[in-house]
Amino acid sequence: MFQAATISAGDKPGFYRELVQQLEGLLHGERDAIANAANLSALLYEAMPALNWTGFYLMRGGELVLGPFQGKPACVRIPVGRGVCGTAAARRETVLVEDVHAFPGHIACDAASRSELVVPLIRDGEVIGVIDLDSPEPGRFDSEDRVGIEAVARLYLEASDRF
Repeated sequence: MFQAATISAGDKPGFYRELVQQLEGLLHGERDAIANAANLSALLYEAMPALNWTGFYLMRGGELVLGPFQGKPACVRIPVGRGVCGTAAARRETVLVEDVHAFPGHIACDAASRSELVVPLIRDGEVIGVIDLDSPEPGRFDSEDRVGIEAVARLYLEASDRF
């Protein structure tokens, strides 16, 4: 059984190194993409400070559909190109937003969210979903978080079969 440990690193690169090590242990031997997404959502929500939502949106029929998550109930469907998640999927690149109220077309699933980080999941050249992190703190995410969550996304994709 996996037991999450408190991450003790004093800097963000160290935090993400420890987080990836824990994630490797959590995903070891399990290939189911949905089970791994659920556990990854829970690990991020527990390990990362100042989050109010973390989870997955999965590509279904040309739109993003809510997948495993931690936090308050969320928007179920997001068109590609709309909101932060849809923009990340359309651009096929990570989108980091310091203040979601200043982001044109932001979709407010939780009015408490102030900043957001969305990493697209790309397999065999195809966007299959996104990992979405929301915080009630403006400016919560920075370039170190982007690099760290992109590493988490790569590990998730390597460890999981296609949904």
